Amino acid sequence: MVSTRSSVAALALGVLVVGALAGCDSAASTGSAPGGSSSSSGSGASAARPTPTDVPTACTPDDGGAFQLGMVDINEQTAFFTQMNQGVQDVADAAGADLQIVSGDNDSATQVTAVENLVASGVDAIIVDPVDATALVPALKAAKAAGIPVVAADGSVDDTTAIDAYVGTANVEGGAQLGEAFLERTGGEGEIGVVGALNSAIQIQRQDGFTDAVEAGGMTIGTVVDGHNVNEDAQTAAENLLTGSPDLEYIYATGEPALNGAVAAVKSQGAQDRVTIVGWDLSASAVEGLNAGYVTDVIQQDTFGFGQEAAKAALDLACGTADVPSTIDVPITIVTPDNLADFSYYLEG
Repeated sequence: MVSTRSSVAALALGVLVVGALAGCDSAASTGSAPGGSSSSSGSGASAARPTPTDVPTACTPDDGGAFQLGMVDINEQTAFFTQMNQGVQDVADAAGADLQIVSGDNDSATQVTAVENLVASGVDAIIVDPVDATALVPALKAAKAAGIPVVAADGSVDDTTAIDAYVGTANVEGGAQLGEAFLERTGGEGEIGVVGALNSAIQIQRQDGFTDAVEAGGMTIGTVVDGHNVNEDAQTAAENLLTGSPDLEYIYATGEPALNGAVAAVKSQGAQDRVTIVGWDLSASAVEGLNAGYVTDVIQQDTFGFGQEAAKAALDLACGTADVPSTIDVPITIVTPDNLADFSYYLEG
């Protein structure tokens, strides 16, 4: 475990909040590019990838050596998670800490084993993005009992006594915010098919928030298909959705694989002129759809910011000289063709 450190950081993400959708809950606030840009795509300039600020210096463990930070992610195939990992790595490098990242491979049992192994190896703090909201609780409680602080990033757990802090987005409110924007685009009429990930508590929350908003505005939710948070599965599910609902006009995708799958399915069936897609998390295929016009709105989370804030919180908790709030909000932005250039760094590297 650890003793002292030489500096303390304030846990605040430098995001400039704009009023595009004023009056929304601050937990799901809408921001400009985290790198500080607020220009429109018409400027021709691309926003720079954000670098971490106010990074604490890692303290020295009682047994000497470098501070050991462990992280268990969901997978390392999706840009969302690899960018979050990069955010953690950026802070670890700046703080002088060693970082070990273990992939959860989309499996809760794998994540449990990874946490147990990190505890056994004697890490000084753990960051985790849970696949399942329940399965990790005993392992995380054991980590805390061993004196290892735990930060959940992106997703949390049902029993919050198992973690010290949560870094993320208010997913229900974010889904509702996108639903309200979609109502404005459509006039509140029509049926929406959903490509979801029913193995993801986070994406179920996004589905619930969106569903409540659009149904309250007069639209209906039709068929819901399960893409399992895997690109190929999501494409197959979306193709089945389109085949089974040949007159479907709208698709809502609850995460990056779901959005990738929906875009691929619409293209494969030549349905770009009749189907409009909205969803979560930028990718190359989402950008292609935004540029072509059949993807109209994409919620973008600050993936790098998730990792950066989680790593700073873990360092602060382990080193014991800074107050860390139980919840650290990372704002979202709705990306449209008009502001797409502000977020180009999510597609780099």
